[in-house]
Amino acid sequence: MVRRVAVVGAGSSGLACIKICVEEGLEPVCFESSDDIGGLWKFKESPEPERSGIYRSLVVNTSKEMMCYSDFPMPADYPNYMHNSQLLQYYRLYADHFDLLRYIHFQTTVKSVAQKPDFSLSGQWDIVTINKDGEEERNVFDAVMVCSGHYTHPSLPLSGFPGYETFSGRCFHSWEYKDADACRGKRVVVVGIGNSGGDIAVEISRSAKKTFLSTREGAWVIGRMSSNGLPLDMTATTRLNNMLTLLLPNTLVNWAAERALNYKYDHRLYGLKPKHRLMDRRPLINDDLPGRILQGALVMKTNLKGFKDSGVEFEDGRVEENIDAVVFCTGYNVKFPFLPSVLTDGPQGELTLYKTLFPPSLVRPTLAVMGLFRSKGPITPIVEMQARWVVKVFTGSSCLPPKEKMLEVIESERKRNMKSYPCPRTAALQVEYIPYLDFMAKEVGVRPNLLTLLLTDPVLWVRIFFGPCTPYQYRLTGPGQWAGARQVILTQWERLAQPFRTRAVPESRPSAISPWAIVLGGTVAMAFVLSKTEITPVLSGAAQFLDRCKMFLKDSWFTLTPN
Repeated sequence: MVRRVAVVGAGSSGLACIKICVEEGLEPVCFESSDDIGGLWKFKESPEPERSGIYRSLVVNTSKEMMCYSDFPMPADYPNYMHNSQLLQYYRLYADHFDLLRYIHFQTTVKSVAQKPDFSLSGQWDIVTINKDGEEERNVFDAVMVCSGHYTHPSLPLSGFPGYETFSGRCFHSWEYKDADACRGKRVVVVGIGNSGGDIAVEISRSAKKTFLSTREGAWVIGRMSSNGLPLDMTATTRLNNMLTLLLPNTLVNWAAERALNYKYDHRLYGLKPKHRLMDRRPLINDDLPGRILQGALVMKTNLKGFKDSGVEFEDGRVEENIDAVVFCTGYNVKFPFLPSVLTDGPQGELTLYKTLFPPSLVRPTLAVMGLFRSKGPITPIVEMQARWVVKVFTGSSCLPPKEKMLEVIESERKRNMKSYPCPRTAALQVEYIPYLDFMAKEVGVRPNLLTLLLTDPVLWVRIFFGPCTPYQYRLTGPGQWAGARQVILTQWERLAQPFRTRAVPESRPSAISPWAIVLGGTVAMAFVLSKTEITPVLSGAAQFLDRCKMFLKDSWFTLTPN
């Protein structure tokens, strides 16, 4: 029987795992190699080997209502997209509220995780740790939750670019980047157009003499802001949109989305347009990149080909001379050096995981790798749901399918994702936000029953189906039910508006002529003109329908009313 659980890492994933273990009556012991919580979101002035790092100016690209823990909303006065320091403060509030720090052993590094000789019977693990004094300790655990992250081993592919040995400038990975001070007045090339590459290129372009952004394939660029200035993910990540995406042809959805995006800035004109369609891959989230291109401070370039003394050459044959620095935003190698090699049984030595969590090779499912996925949605709600499911598996409340079935599912999902992500390793990490959450929620017993809600609580149903898929939805019923879930869903738009209320603004004067009056007046006019035809009853019905719509919109759930 599982009782004692080792949690490796005290970042956002580790904190959720500790809390959920405690709620399920388990005994978590968390090992954190640094002296603080926060993991990736703990900014450090200097990069530390085998630890994740972020740059000073980093702002989250998912909004506060979407990325919070499901039973702990962020403070209402927090900005919708916050600086990394505020997100770290939120994690501190979470840890304090649920008294999680007492389960964490700081400055303790996990050296090895190995199956006990009787693993097939006990499912237990031998874990060797090294404390701050350099002393080794050995402990036995019934289960392991790996929360150490995968942004700790930067991928710097210098050997793939001829001439780098004699290049006079500096080459470094974004993992080392903290701010643009060292690039002031210089000519800089940024390689890679992921979210980090976009952020860093924009920031450097504000003080550098010239900045070039090199990309292999380009990217669709989307800002954080949607219509009416609302957070993009609050308006886009809904169950309605998820259903429409599944029902409508991909070609139609891509055409409509790309057309709307190109209406703001033509991706072909700006040198951004990629080969893939918009909905096929994760877009680049960046508010400022198109503007920097428009101002000439940032220049788009094709993929880097090689180095030439003080310059660089691109695949289209063009050369830029007098380059002072090249920043590689080329991702990370996924490594868990403390795990047994038997788990890295993928084609290229990578982890093979069922639903990006469980190694199917284990006879006993008592180890899970948390947070090793990529999604178009926020990370925290997914990791929290992963933890809820994993703990149910550990305790036997939820059962995994046989090994053969798990391998079949892994291969099927990999092949499906390779239509958009040709690299098998990348394809294996992709998950669809709402479907993946709903799958795990069903396993846990907390998936919202939309039909029941429609019949018993239609007001809440409207918010859940048409509104943003916020994590509170998974606390309405079932194990871990939270009594405050319904209320925070009903008030989520108020918390979104709270940080904007920093000054009194004039009330909007109602229009002398209501738009509805114009519509209804036009209807009456048409009815008069066509009064001798059989269309009149139809128009009368249309007027009644519009009147009903007016009443519905008047009390609409998504109307934001200032306090």
